[in-house]
Amino acid sequence: MASIRTDPIPAEEPGTVRQAGEGGPAVWAAGLAKSYGPTVALTGLDLHVAAGETVALLGPNGAGKSTTIGLLLGLLHPDRGQVQVHDRPPSRAVADGLVGAMLQDAGLMPGVRVGELLAMVRGLYRRPLPPEELAALAGLEPVLGRRVDRLSGGQAQRVRFAAAIAGDPQLLLLDEPTSAMDVQARRNFWAQIHRYAGRGRTVLFATHYLQEADDAADRGWW
Repeated sequence: MASIRTDPIPAEEPGTVRQAGEGGPAVWAAGLAKSYGPTVALTGLDLHVAAGETVALLGPNGAGKSTTIGLLLGLLHPDRGQVQVHDRPPSRAVADGLVGAMLQDAGLMPGVRVGELLAMVRGLYRRPLPPEELAALAGLEPVLGRRVDRLSGGQAQRVRFAAAIAGDPQLLLLDEPTSAMDVQARRNFWAQIHRYAGRGRTVLFATHYLQEADDAADRGWW
């Protein structure tokens, strides 16, 4: 299970911004709570993920995994509690190019070829991965000229993965990334994730598969 940290975030001088990997954790959350009207999604979440770890958020549908990822991306704001990503607010970490994400409901632009889509995504970042390296990490070399609407489910997930790492983020967030994959596609996908994590990157992924959490993560949080 993930280690729990309950001490407050240490105070720093106003305006201090540390560089990613400068001794701080990749993810630091204390007492996070989030509700949608009368529905409680999270209550009192404490989470600590060290830089370079691969950690699973494990639980059934409705357990608050997607809400947690939304909070870490700055897409949602907690009702209570504190959260930092690489020692800064989540929205700042995303704007600084430190975070990449592969979300459950992420669509692909129809009619566009894989190589064209990746070139467009790379153009959004100041220091993107080189195109050849990006295609190799995601295993997309054979389909760069194929339209995204003519890909298999596993190939489409690899394109989403490539889009998530195009900016070479320090932290990669994955929300149920293998839910539509067969066994072989799932195995290939995690091999690609492990290659990326082997570059010293941090991976936090949500899953409801206990075996997947055991196989793919250094540790898990339930």
